[in-house]
Amino acid sequence: MANPGTGGRNPDLERAVDAVTARYEAANPASRAHYERARKSLPGGNTRTGMFYAPFPLAIETAAGATLTDVDGHTYTDFVGDFSAGLYGHSHPAIRAAVMEALDRGMAYGSTTPYEARLAELLCAQFPSIERIRFTTSGTEANLMALVTARAVTGRDSIMVFEGGYHGGTVYFGREAAPIAVPFPFLIAPYNDPEEAKRLIRENAHRLAAVLVEPLQGASGAIPASADFLGALREACSAHGVLLIFDEVMTSRLAPGGRQGQLGIVPDMTTLGKFIGGGFSCGAFGGPAEIMKVYDPARPESFVHHGTFNNNVFMLTAGAAGLENVFTAPMQAALNDAGDALRASLNELAARHSVPFRATGLGSLMNLHLQRAPIRSIRDIAPRDPRLRQLLHLDLIDKGFFTTRRGYITLSLAIAGPDCTGLIEAVDEFLTRHGHLLDTAPAE
Repeated sequence: MANPGTGGRNPDLERAVDAVTARYEAANPASRAHYERARKSLPGGNTRTGMFYAPFPLAIETAAGATLTDVDGHTYTDFVGDFSAGLYGHSHPAIRAAVMEALDRGMAYGSTTPYEARLAELLCAQFPSIERIRFTTSGTEANLMALVTARAVTGRDSIMVFEGGYHGGTVYFGREAAPIAVPFPFLIAPYNDPEEAKRLIRENAHRLAAVLVEPLQGASGAIPASADFLGALREACSAHGVLLIFDEVMTSRLAPGGRQGQLGIVPDMTTLGKFIGGGFSCGAFGGPAEIMKVYDPARPESFVHHGTFNNNVFMLTAGAAGLENVFTAPMQAALNDAGDALRASLNELAARHSVPFRATGLGSLMNLHLQRAPIRSIRDIAPRDPRLRQLLHLDLIDKGFFTTRRGYITLSLAIAGPDCTGLIEAVDEFLTRHGHLLDTAPAE
């Protein structure tokens, strides 16, 4: 327990955090200088909130394969994978060749190209729910387009979402309301509660256009949806004429047909993003031809869907090259098997050390949590002293492993067996040295 005489402070934790922070600051003067300079033109020194962490973030200058190099010249094994967008690692030869070829052919055509049909055909062939698809420039935009489409085709205005859901920077439902959320009428339901979801759909069907769900909640801690939960959503939506939308921006990498293909649960619409553009900014939304025909401009009553960079040649060419030549079904299976093995090894460490620590997730997507209790929803995540996160994060950086402050990890194809072994050893050493603090640190 914390010393009562310190007013709830934990002196051992404070000393450990102060020590690792001091080492971090001393080792990274160029990153600190970059941060201070960037703050003069960017609020907080960044243009992507998730990139910030105290005392200042590393400034990465170059990358190759699974290795990042910062402006101070330090190298790290990349276990962030750009939050699952960096599936192919950095500068994969097949992706690089496709991009160089695109550069030689020109960049901004302002016209349709053969390349958009090529990537569209690949994606339609993979996902059971997608007969027709439209591209966007991000997963956020893809989700917004799916929502406005559902509202337009059903004539209803409300959307059911779930506690902890993240569908982009303006469609997020964490522990606190997001002040910049889009102003749709949202009905927020508990995640992984089949009976409550069915009840809410039944009672609100007259106003529900769609149910939007992640088959695995990424931003809230890599929490998988159970098959029973997703199956209950499918059953209730079908019974009451509500569109079911799977946000597979992250989970599309888990199997050739995404999570829907794994489970055999087919939604009415699907949104994609992250890796499908080969590492370039991308997004997509799709569904059956009967729904997506509203975007056929040859029809006089069609909806307008513009977007200057929806069919940018880099995303289309790199994305197709990756799907055709690199991310084959055997490669996909091997990557996700490696993720399952890594997660199992991390959980074995927690059991061996008998400390509050666990790894959740599916396949190549996972999150480290500082608790013993199982996690089925954001409600199950216990509040912990945020300094514990800082201690683990900076300790792993000190050992040469780049992860996120919140503990989110994604594997890229460039990650090899020795990289995973190194991370396991680093976590083992951390739990050996600091595991006692996980039991004694007070909650936030």
